[in-house]
Amino acid sequence: MCRLCRNKLSAPVALAMILWFVVCAQMTAAREAVKSRHGMVVSVCPEASAVGRATLQRGGNAVDAAVAVAFCLAVTFPEAGNIGGGGFMVVHPGDGREPVTIDYREVAPAAATPELFAALDSRLGHKAVGVPGTVRGLAAAHQRFGRVPWKDVVWPAARIAGDGLTLDVQLADSLNRLVRQSPEFPELCRVYGKDEGRSAWAAGDRLSQPDLARTLRRIADEGPDVLYRGSLADLIVREMEQGEGLIVNDDLAAYTPLVKTPLRGTFRDCEILCPPAPGGGMVLVEMLNVLENFDLRGQGRWAPQTAHWMIEAMRLAYFDRACYLADPAFVAVPEALVSKQYARQLAQQIDPGRAASSAALAASRQIALSPEGEQTTHFSVVDRAGMAVANTYTLEQSFGSRVVVRGGGFLLNNEMGDFNWRPGRTDREGTIGTEPNLVEPGKRMLSSQTPTIVTRDGRVVLVTGSPGGRTIINTVLQVVLNVIEFDMDVASAVDAPRIHHPWLPDRVVFERSLQSGQAELIRELARRGHVLGDPVASQGDAHSIWVDGETGEYHGVADQRRKGSALGY
Repeated sequence: MCRLCRNKLSAPVALAMILWFVVCAQMTAAREAVKSRHGMVVSVCPEASAVGRATLQRGGNAVDAAVAVAFCLAVTFPEAGNIGGGGFMVVHPGDGREPVTIDYREVAPAAATPELFAALDSRLGHKAVGVPGTVRGLAAAHQRFGRVPWKDVVWPAARIAGDGLTLDVQLADSLNRLVRQSPEFPELCRVYGKDEGRSAWAAGDRLSQPDLARTLRRIADEGPDVLYRGSLADLIVREMEQGEGLIVNDDLAAYTPLVKTPLRGTFRDCEILCPPAPGGGMVLVEMLNVLENFDLRGQGRWAPQTAHWMIEAMRLAYFDRACYLADPAFVAVPEALVSKQYARQLAQQIDPGRAASSAALAASRQIALSPEGEQTTHFSVVDRAGMAVANTYTLEQSFGSRVVVRGGGFLLNNEMGDFNWRPGRTDREGTIGTEPNLVEPGKRMLSSQTPTIVTRDGRVVLVTGSPGGRTIINTVLQVVLNVIEFDMDVASAVDAPRIHHPWLPDRVVFERSLQSGQAELIRELARRGHVLGDPVASQGDAHSIWVDGETGEYHGVADQRRKGSALGY
C-alpha cells in the first residue's frame, strides 16, 4: 500500500494528490529536441516545415529549403510570412565558401519625405508601405547557393494556396480578429474573411487563396522579376494609385537586395555571424562584448548579478542603437561600437550593484526627452552537408499595412513605421526621434531582425533568431548565452524565461514564468533600482537548431511560446 493510503487519506484525495504531482513533474520536466542526422527545418508552421524537409529529402540544400519555407509561410502564416515584406538571411555554406548575409530589407519609396510622415497618424494603409524586398532577396540567395530549380521551390506554396489551408484554432481566431478590426480594408476582409467577414472561421475550416495561388505560380513560372517589372508590379502600382500610396514602377524596378559579409563577432571560443546594420547584429555583438568582461558562468544563470549585468548591457547597447544605427548607405555607422576595447569601457561604467539611469544616458548625448510592430517570423535550416540558414522576415505589424493587392491576393508591409517619424522627439515611453533613422527616399529602415549563426572552429553550433520587435535582439542574446555560456541543451535554452530592456522606456520587462520561478531574483533587481514593468505572457519565438559537435546530430526546437514545428530526417 502506498504511503498516502497508509496515512489514512481517502482514495479520491490520494488520487488527486498523485495527479497533481504528475502534472507538476510534467510542467518542470525538460522537453526533448527533435533529433536527426541528415537535415532539420524549424519554423512556426508544420506545413512550412514539411515543405522544407521535403525539399531537403529530394536533394535540395538548406537555401533551397529556406526559400521554399519562406514562400510557404506567405500562405500558412499571413501575419508575418510574406512576399510583400522584407528581411535578412544569414547563410553559412559549410563547404569552404565564405558566409554571407542577404539584406532584403524594404526601402523607402522615392516620394517619401520626413515632412510627409511627420504629419501622418496611422501606421496602416498605403502610405505606410515600403518597397518590398522578399522575392528578390530569396532569389538572390537561391541564385548564389540553390541547387534545385527555382520553380520547384516556389510551387509547393502555390499548391497549398490553391488547394486550401486547414485552419487551426490560432489562425482561425487571428483571422476573425483581423477582419473585425479592419472594416476600412475591404479587400483584406474579402480575402481573409469567411464569407467576406459575414461568418466566423473555426478550427478545421479551409482557407482557399486563389489570387495568391496565381501570384505564386507567376513567380514560379516567370521568375522573381515579375513582382518588380512585370504583371505583379503593375498590380502593386495600381493598388498604390487607388489608395494614394507612394510606390511607383521605378521604385519596384530599382529595388536591389544586398549581398553582404555578415557581421562577425566573438564570444568566448565561438564566432557570431549576424546581419550588419540596418539589422540588429551590431547591438547583439556589442552586448556580447560587454558581457564577456564578466564571470556570468561563475555567478550562475539565474543569479541577480547575472541579470543585472545583462540588463545594463542591454541598456547601453540599445542607447547606442538609437544614437548611431541606421542604413549605412545614408549614415556613417561607427565600427567601434562592436570593438572589444569599446566594450571594456562600457563594462567599466556599469555599477555592479545599482541600476543606471536611461534619462541620464540621454542627457549625456544631449537627447531631449519629450513627454516598433512585433509580428515577424524566424526559421532555421541545416542540411546534410552542414550548410545552415537563419532567416528572419516580416510585414512589420501583424498582417502588415492591412493592404491586400487586388488581383494578387498578397499583403503589403507597413515597414515605413520602422523609421523615426517624429524628428527630435524621443520620449520616456520609447518613441525614438534621433536623426540617423529618419525617413529618406531609397533608405532602408532600421531593423531589430537578428538571424544568427554561431560557429566554433568553423563548424556550426547554433542557428537561431526570433520575432518580437525591439525584443528580438535581447531574445537572441539570451538563447545564445544559454547555450554557449551556461551549457544548456537547446530545448532548455529556448524554453528559459526571458527579460528585455530597450533603454527607453526605462523598464525591465520579464516573462511571467520568470516571476513565478525566480521571485527572489525579481525582488533583488528592484532593490538595485531597476524599474520593473508588468510581466508579459511571452517574449519572442526562437525556432532554433543546435549541432552536436561530437556526433554531428541536429537538435531542432520549435519555441512553445507560439505554435511551431521542428522536422528532421
